[in-house]
Amino acid sequence: MKNNSIKSIALLFTALIALSSCESKKKEEAPAAELQPKVETFLLTKEKLTTELRLPAELTGFQQVDLYAKVSSFVKVLKVDIGSEVKKGQLLIVLEAPEISSQLAAAESRLKSMEAIYATSKSTYNRLYETSKVEGTISKNDLEMASGKKNSDYAQYQAAVAAHKEVSIMRGYLEIRAPFDGVVAARNVNLGTFVGPAGKGSDLPLLTIQQQNKLRLAVSIPELYTGYLHNGDEMSFNVKSLPETFKATIQRMSGALDLKLRSERVEMDVHNTKGNLLPGMVAEVLLPLNAKDSTFVIPKSALISSAEGLFVTRVINHKAQRVEVKRGREIDDKIEIFGDLNPNDKLVKIASEETKEGDIINE
Repeated sequence: MKNNSIKSIALLFTALIALSSCESKKKEEAPAAELQPKVETFLLTKEKLTTELRLPAELTGFQQVDLYAKVSSFVKVLKVDIGSEVKKGQLLIVLEAPEISSQLAAAESRLKSMEAIYATSKSTYNRLYETSKVEGTISKNDLEMASGKKNSDYAQYQAAVAAHKEVSIMRGYLEIRAPFDGVVAARNVNLGTFVGPAGKGSDLPLLTIQQQNKLRLAVSIPELYTGYLHNGDEMSFNVKSLPETFKATIQRMSGALDLKLRSERVEMDVHNTKGNLLPGMVAEVLLPLNAKDSTFVIPKSALISSAEGLFVTRVINHKAQRVEVKRGREIDDKIEIFGDLNPNDKLVKIASEETKEGDIINE
């Protein structure tokens, strides 16, 4: 009886040991994934991301020119001042250069002299030519000499015409006229000021003329966003000194990147009918960046930025796979990415740099 009790206790103890061994074995055989904390994932989808970009820009006159003196001279008459509205061809400044007047008088005198000499030699040749028609009256040599004299005098006459024209043109440079309709934005001379093409008189322009009823709005677009803008796109801008918002349309794009800034110059035309916008103002431009096609958009928390590059973590059969991507535009908590990805790929929503390639992911 006692032996039976001992045997029963031994069997019970053996069963407990076996059961404990099985439980331990089950724990050892449990998937490692069950020991990992759960990770939130999402399915990758495409969508159109529309963003806005704010950039500084500069307003300039649609046309602007600095006027300089072509010849060394003195300011004789000054007809305008800063703020003066001028019309194309309007006389602005009269310069005085006595030596030009002397040269013009000498050129006119030589021109008249050569014109008279040529007229005489031409008349002589014509008479000899008519006389030579009667055989034996004029020798052939005399006729040829008269023809040569006429041609030589004609060449001298043409040289005198060219010299007179040259001096006349130089004389015309003493009158400074407006090249287009605009406003005098700067004046750097007074009556009697010495001006010229070289020396101290050429340090500053005589006048600066700007076309202000039409302005250029120029902005440099970073390389990342150049593909989203096209001619004809409308944008808005504002300036600090005025409360209203203005509209403009893209008219010109350089089509190349600036080598220093790596940006493309884009210009808009602004019709300044009210005259409240001034050349030189700094504006803030709001550029709409509308995507043509749908792209992959993910939460910013799903993007890993490390020394090795930019990655997202894709989950395949409960294992982590790092996929290298490129960053696109950002808006709020979303970011556009480009890489070797497919729709409905399962990505980790809150990615960690500590997650390595092949790690078990417990969803």
